[in-house]
Amino acid sequence: MEHVWFTAAIWLGLALVATLLGIWLRISVALTEIVVGTVAQLVIGAWLGSAYLDANEGWVKFLAGVGAIVLTFLAGAELDPTAFKSFWKQATLIGLVGFFAPFFLVAFIAHALLGWDARASWLAGVALSTTSVAVVYAVMLELGLNRTNFGKAILAACFINDLGTVIALGLIFAPFTLKTGWFVGGFALSVPILVVGTRPFFKRYGGRPSELEAKFLLFALFLLGGLATWSGSEAVLPAYVIGMILAGTVGTDHQLVRRLRTLTFGLLTPFYFIRAGSLVQVPALMASFGAFVVLFFAKMVSKFSGVFPVTLKTGHDRREAMYFTLMMSTGLTFGTISSLYGLSHGIITQGQYSLLVAAVIGSAVIPTWIANQWFMPHRHLSKTKLIEEELAAAAEED
Repeated sequence: MEHVWFTAAIWLGLALVATLLGIWLRISVALTEIVVGTVAQLVIGAWLGSAYLDANEGWVKFLAGVGAIVLTFLAGAELDPTAFKSFWKQATLIGLVGFFAPFFLVAFIAHALLGWDARASWLAGVALSTTSVAVVYAVMLELGLNRTNFGKAILAACFINDLGTVIALGLIFAPFTLKTGWFVGGFALSVPILVVGTRPFFKRYGGRPSELEAKFLLFALFLLGGLATWSGSEAVLPAYVIGMILAGTVGTDHQLVRRLRTLTFGLLTPFYFIRAGSLVQVPALMASFGAFVVLFFAKMVSKFSGVFPVTLKTGHDRREAMYFTLMMSTGLTFGTISSLYGLSHGIITQGQYSLLVAAVIGSAVIPTWIANQWFMPHRHLSKTKLIEEELAAAAEED
């Protein structure tokens, strides 16, 4: 039993190091956790042996899976229903273009140029079609753009883009059997129950130290996740949709969201992201570095050729359109989730997984850095200062 405790200590020690690196470098902690996992797999494996960082142990895989499910749920719950109603046409158009352009181009290039088989090529298209809601939301929050119409439009478009990824992953790779029918039926039955019953249930029994709300949500996520896995699909697929339909209930309860974030980012997601990084084979990546470059630029070129002109036509100037496009070009959470799904189901090889995750990591860092260095939307940033001043004045009056 002591082996489990020592192994857990190593994993959380790595999570602590990754967090400090994220703070020092001012980048997403999820990103540093993936990189730390990749490095740790080489260093700890060579020093102490692979047993001390066994990413395939049952309890590690379970915690990583729970982290992916709850993180996906929170991503959906962060959707602002009011903002989405205001920007749904623009968000839907940009989000769909942001999904389909890289989805088809990356799949074609992976098959035609890299020689991947059809299923692996489609999986590559899914993995690199994503945006990173986590990265974009963190940037919007840090700059205060989440309070502006411009920032809300970006976030709404990111949600539509990632919803397309979630649906594609399920439709293309889930085996359509009788079990699939049971899953679809069970999920369809659960949606109205959750929509109608969650708010009054929380209002009557919630608000207690026993954390009934968290237990209820985890029960629903585990039940539907288990049903999805039993049907041959992926547990994160219903989690994202559940988060979106409960955004008006859970997403507006800031104390509940904060407690769920503490559980998720403090314990669960480090296991997910570090494990995802530890599965990257650095020798395979270096041996096929040219393929990594091809995949990365396939995503970037397709995002720009699709999103940038559409964003211009929706009324944004060139600087705003460039910033919008760069934010839409990011990728992290759903990219790694899709890649890990492909690896665990034998759709892609370990080497192909390493290339995809490396391309996902690159898309999380480079577009964000370029956007904040040279295309900062100063007109909207000035509005955030006015909003902050108004909020401060209102707080003083209260």
